[in-house]
Amino acid sequence: MTAEPAFLLHRRAYRETSALVDLLTLNHGRIRAVAHGGQRPGSKSRQRLQPFTPLFVSWRGERELKRLTLMESRGHTALLAGEGLLCGLYANEIATRLLPLELAATDVFAFYSALLDALPVPAERGLALRRYEWALLEALEATPRFCTLEGGALDPHQRYRFDADSRAFVAAEQGIEGRTLRYIEQGDWQPTGLASALKAVMRAALAPHLGPTALRSRELMLDLARRRHR
Repeated sequence: MTAEPAFLLHRRAYRETSALVDLLTLNHGRIRAVAHGGQRPGSKSRQRLQPFTPLFVSWRGERELKRLTLMESRGHTALLAGEGLLCGLYANEIATRLLPLELAATDVFAFYSALLDALPVPAERGLALRRYEWALLEALEATPRFCTLEGGALDPHQRYRFDADSRAFVAAEQGIEGRTLRYIEQGDWQPTGLASALKAVMRAALAPHLGPTALRSRELMLDLARRRHR
């Protein structure tokens, strides 16, 4: 097959010197493949298969587990550290956990690429991450429905919480204001003070799809926050 752009999402040892990898590809979404020599010290495969590195890859195989036949770099690795690195690990972890194998997700790929450009810049990091999460929800056909359980319009003066079963919103004293939810629905995510509400909506919408197992990247983020407040 023709080589296509990709990023490494996850890698683990497989047999003696190979690696089992999950890749986010431009046209085929997430694929899982064996990279021969991917665990051998000093091998070109191991050097190229690094997180946040733009790649060209090709593979063979009709079943779910493919065999990589080509791995080439197509750009520089994003240099991430601290919170930016943890956000990158989070982006990789949720894509690995959420995306079904070979579900076409070109928007996810585009917003992932944009996210890597934004992660080194603290002021751009949060919004880029929310756009990426939204793209994942769209790929899963699981975006929130910005209405009440009955399908009615949200009252801008009422507060609401997200209901995972219906993907709609239910009135709640400690929820998010309806006017804020309307901004989010319109894609107007720039107003000051919207970041926390937007993050809460994304987290609530993603939660039922991520399952009960804690995200390792989120645990690392909490640990970093605790260290900063000591």
